[in-house]
Amino acid sequence: MATPDFIRDLRESIGRQLLWLPGVTAVVLDDEGRVLLGKRVDTGGWSVIGGIPEPGEQPAETAVREVFEETAVRVVPEGVVLVEAMPPIRYPNGDVCQFMDVTLRCRATGGEARVNDDESLEVGWFALDALPELDAYALTRIRRAVEGGPTWIHGLDAAPTAQPS
Repeated sequence: MATPDFIRDLRESIGRQLLWLPGVTAVVLDDEGRVLLGKRVDTGGWSVIGGIPEPGEQPAETAVREVFEETAVRVVPEGVVLVEAMPPIRYPNGDVCQFMDVTLRCRATGGEARVNDDESLEVGWFALDALPELDAYALTRIRRAVEGGPTWIHGLDAAPTAQPS
C-alpha cells in the first residue's frame, strides 16, 4: 500500500518507531461468488484489497475508494466482517506499524478488474475453490465474509473464564 502524505509527515517527527494506524480491508465478492484479489507490488503476494483511511474518512468510504483505486471495480459495503489488532509489521525501510483492521464484506457493482494504480502487479477474480496462495489472515477474512454471521471481534469470541460475583 502506498504511504499517504499524512503518514510521511508523521514519520518526519517520530522516525521509524511504532505507529498505530487504522486499516480497512475489503473482501469483495461478485454475483458468481468469486473474490477479488490483488498481487501486491511490495510483497509479490496475493491479498485482499485494503488500505489506510484518510483523516476523517469512514471505513466504508475507505473500502470503496481503495477498491476502485487499486482495481477499477466499484463496490457497495454490506457489513463488518471482523475487527482485530494486527501484529506489528516492520517494513523494508525500517518503519514499524501496527494496524487496527476493520474488514468489510463488499459486493461488486461495476467496473472491470484491472491494475489501476502502482500498488498492484495483477488483479483478478478467483473462485473460492481456486484461490492463489494467501496468508492465513487473508483466508480467515475471506471465509468469514463468505459465511456471514455476526461480526467477529478479537477477544470477544471466547466464553468468559470467570463468572462475575
